[in-house]
Amino acid sequence: MLLRILVSIIVSYSFLFSLELQRPKVYKEHIEIKNWFMSEKLDGIRAYWNTKELLTRKGKKIHVPKEFLKNFPNFELDGELWTKRNDFENIQSIVMDKTPSKDWKEITYNIFEVPKQKGNFSQRLEIAKKWFERHHNKQVTIIPQIKVKDKEHLNRLLQEIISKKGEGLIVKNPNKSYHTGRSSHILKVKEAQDMEGEVIGINISEKTKVLKSLKVKLENGIVFNLGTGFTKKQRINPPKIGEIVTFKYYGFTKYKKPKFASFLRVRKD
Repeated sequence: MLLRILVSIIVSYSFLFSLELQRPKVYKEHIEIKNWFMSEKLDGIRAYWNTKELLTRKGKKIHVPKEFLKNFPNFELDGELWTKRNDFENIQSIVMDKTPSKDWKEITYNIFEVPKQKGNFSQRLEIAKKWFERHHNKQVTIIPQIKVKDKEHLNRLLQEIISKKGEGLIVKNPNKSYHTGRSSHILKVKEAQDMEGEVIGINISEKTKVLKSLKVKLENGIVFNLGTGFTKKQRINPPKIGEIVTFKYYGFTKYKKPKFASFLRVRKD
């Protein structure tokens, strides 16, 4: 019991104290995004290059093969470790392994920001682009950015990505200087939203003896029961107390609890 409490405290601490990064807000129809940049939101492991090592969004060291970091610059980068769409579990198993495997050859580092550099968004990305043109690394790419013509243009690309089992889009005001924190100048565009919470309890069915629901605590302190989205295997062997889970939802109730919440995965990063 004591060990379980200690694990919960450690996980909770890392959940609350993340790296100071850019974080998107949720796109809403009334927001004017014409001439902003849009790009696919890759469903992988976010990785911050601090000039010496790659760190997860919560500041955990990522154990990377030496050759993967070939020609990385002496300035900071922000990007996504990724393979292909609808492959998160595989990506996470490769990236979060403390002993780097040969499967790292499947992983690419997809840059979407160059932190702390001067200039607007395009100028910052250009710094990384020019660096890797001179210092080649076949596993590094700059995420393509597309200028938004109008909301119909945005929706067409969103539906195209979703049809290919992609996650959604990120739209970004290209004229802003680099900044950190959650910002209305960076927005995520998805059909359903997702969120994370800490497992603080496990409800087992007295009749079936398998998982009925998880008791989940959000960052704002709201607690609710998450009971859908689990496979048979996950109901037999559910997430543990102290682990961080991701779930999708569609808005909030009047009590500020996620509506129609459905389990997606356990996060290890």
